[in-house]
Amino acid sequence: MGCLNDNFLSFLNNRWLVFVAAMWIQSCAGIGYLFGSISPAIKSSLNYNQRQVARLGVAKDLGDSVGFLAGTLSEILPLWAALLIGAIQNFVGIWLGLACLSPAQTPVLPLWAMCILIFIGTNGETYFNTAALVSCVQNFPKSRGPVVGILKGFAGLGGAILTQVYAVMHSPDHASLIFMVAVGPTMVVIALMFIVRPVGGHKQIRPSDGFSFSVVYGICLVLASYLMGVMLVEDLVDLSHTVITIFTVILFVILLIPILIPVALSFSREPRTSVEESLLPESQKEGPSISNDTGEDIIFSEVEDEKPSEVDLLPASERQKRIAQLQAKLAQAAAEGAVRIKKRRPHRGEDFTLMEALRKADFWLIFFSLLLGSGSGLTVIDNLGQMSQSLGYDNTHVFVSMISIWNFLGRIGGGYFSEKIVRDYAYPRPIAMAGAQVIMAVGHFFFAMGWPGAMYVGTLLVGLGYGAHWAIVPAAASELFGLKKFGALYNFLTLANPAGSLVFSGLIASSIYDREAEKQAQGRHHGQRSLLSSFSSFVYLDDPLKCEGAICFFLTSMIMSGLCIIAVVLSMILVHRTKTVYAHLYGRTRR
Repeated sequence: MGCLNDNFLSFLNNRWLVFVAAMWIQSCAGIGYLFGSISPAIKSSLNYNQRQVARLGVAKDLGDSVGFLAGTLSEILPLWAALLIGAIQNFVGIWLGLACLSPAQTPVLPLWAMCILIFIGTNGETYFNTAALVSCVQNFPKSRGPVVGILKGFAGLGGAILTQVYAVMHSPDHASLIFMVAVGPTMVVIALMFIVRPVGGHKQIRPSDGFSFSVVYGICLVLASYLMGVMLVEDLVDLSHTVITIFTVILFVILLIPILIPVALSFSREPRTSVEESLLPESQKEGPSISNDTGEDIIFSEVEDEKPSEVDLLPASERQKRIAQLQAKLAQAAAEGAVRIKKRRPHRGEDFTLMEALRKADFWLIFFSLLLGSGSGLTVIDNLGQMSQSLGYDNTHVFVSMISIWNFLGRIGGGYFSEKIVRDYAYPRPIAMAGAQVIMAVGHFFFAMGWPGAMYVGTLLVGLGYGAHWAIVPAAASELFGLKKFGALYNFLTLANPAGSLVFSGLIASSIYDREAEKQAQGRHHGQRSLLSSFSSFVYLDDPLKCEGAICFFLTSMIMSGLCIIAVVLSMILVHRTKTVYAHLYGRTRR
């Protein structure tokens, strides 16, 4: 009995259990991706124009990304409390907001009030993301790329999962969808909130960890392939409700399979390896430090000032010797009063506070590169319903599910390949972000051209590139600016998403769409041109305009393609600036 209890406690404190629970929570954090599926119905039923729909989308994006409060609370409260707050926000905001926005009902609140409710509801997702990432990155400090990629991948796949669950409800209106997205994630998060937490995972390293990650990657590929196949079958074939239910049950079985990993590890006798060293810069590992009365390590900033530049090019053993000699001289000079000892600001690769990071050019390079890349991708996600309708597609939910799946695979692939780049070649992780932005630029070009099948190709490329950003950026930020304040740093960077959406979707895409729609309306009703011109504001409010053809998003897509190229340039500048940092962090693993 005692052995069984020990195994059970080992299971509850296993870092892989935390990882799996975080994956399930992240599967519920993709509510915002359903917006592209229901926005056409909202637009037609509530007589909104594209600008008004875009405002709802921006409010959704802001709620999904403004996580300052989530980052702050995750540092001063237990993570379960932060998750509980997020679950309550999700329920209250989504239930009240989407209930008012439901196409089956007459709106009872003005647009600004609905935007506030949508913001509150989707803001709950920031608590889910923060708790999942903070706990798992601390539990897997040497596997940041794969962990972030998988977790963010499940968040991206949430739209496809929820769409499949909604198909089981078989409801002609959106009341059941509102109930599902408000109650379902809330119940899942409350059930798992005490499991997702740091458990000293860096002490649980096992030789089988590589195999466990391979299993998780395999499950991810199976899940994405299964969802893609089911989606195509359901779209092409008229299936009975029983068959759709069976498909959904199989989906849940696939989602539950990863729990076998912590179960097997908890009841096995596999020995643990020695605790791996945290990713710290060489200067902190290779030289002695001096402690003050409070026990805090004081590092001579004069070491960095006085150290010759060629020291960084020396072999590790010689570099350690030279730095130690220099520190000894400075310590003696300080004792004689010749120099003043002071604590320097952190260098890249060390722990930064948010205010310290905001002073670094590298942080802003990440932010603006992310703004241009992910902001343009989010614009496509939010407008996918109108884009597919303008090109003559009726089943907009197909493309919403597809981009959710490609988004998922982009995050998985971005985490995997960026980790290979830094581990095998000690090359800066942002090079992978530049590659993702090139892919997105090509995808936006396909959307602009509107060729036959362009929606499928564009959805594939933009989905992969957009998803890769959210695996690469958090991992790179943790490497360059540390884990101590990771929650605050991550939630500041996520502001790039709504900032990009506000400019690209709220201003550029919606204005161009409405302008082209008005031109087409004037062409169809040429006898009433003067009337439309005189009462254009009335037309916008009471007669929602609909644009048809590739021209609706041609200019928008070309602009976003160009902005992705600019993002590539910013990413490459960041790569050039951080080569030395990554050589220090990962160069030793290649020896």
